[in-house]
Amino acid sequence: MIEMELIGVRVELPANQPIVLLREVGGTRYLPIWIGAVEATAIAFALQGVETPRPLTHDLFVSVLSATEVALTAVHVTDLQDGTFYAELHLRQGDRTWTVTARPSDAIALAARFEDVPVLAAEHVLEEAGLEIDRTDEDGEHGVDAEEEVRQFREFLDQVTPSDFEGNG
Repeated sequence: MIEMELIGVRVELPANQPIVLLREVGGTRYLPIWIGAVEATAIAFALQGVETPRPLTHDLFVSVLSATEVALTAVHVTDLQDGTFYAELHLRQGDRTWTVTARPSDAIALAARFEDVPVLAAEHVLEEAGLEIDRTDEDGEHGVDAEEEVRQFREFLDQVTPSDFEGNG
């Protein structure tokens, strides 16, 4: 499993389809996952620290985990089949550990609500759907800033469709 960093949520135009973007920690691969509008909002709210008057579903789940003393220890993006991503929640309560299958969008929305829950992706998922994006700026320097990274990602979105990730394996 490869550790990923949650970059954020973007909207792919002209279809107005939300995408959650993960970046390989210490690497150059990105993993875009098309998601629903509700999950995109949930992830964006968590990243921005937005508190709603009533809890969203993911906030409710965090409250249930806390009340039952269950820790979310990791989120794994485990597979990609016919253009559909699969994920697992890794949970711990005392000495007991287990996994629960989840949609990646829901799993990432939960992880975004915690400070120390890693998101990991299987190597074969990155090989199939990951994208190499050059992180050098116009001067050839590595470590592109966030604004430049978003610009490069938008350029990528202008050229890609969901079908680009179907049947590549």
